[in-house]
Amino acid sequence: MGSMRIPTREEVERLRERYSKGTRVVLNSLLDDPYAKQTAGDRATVDWVDDMGQLLCRWDCGSSLSLIPGEDDFRKLTEEELKVEQSEQVQDDMNLSM
Repeated sequence: MGSMRIPTREEVERLRERYSKGTRVVLNSLLDDPYAKQTAGDRATVDWVDDMGQLLCRWDCGSSLSLIPGEDDFRKLTEEELKVEQSEQVQDDMNLSM
């Protein structure tokens, strides 16, 4: 990883609008971090965007690791992917109540 450029206040505000609390993201490729447990396809929920523009995330695998826009390869889940997740959650909840 190279040295990270410090984003402007305006850039951070745009990131906070794009990745508001609760936004679901998916990792496209492996992180350049030997300690990261995440693999391509892993999903996370954004908790907040810090003043450095990093997305602090809660990963479905139980980890909490930040994503750095421009350094890490990730994207927001599509509406269709979100619908599938919600459908799967309802199904899981029904199975647990049986």
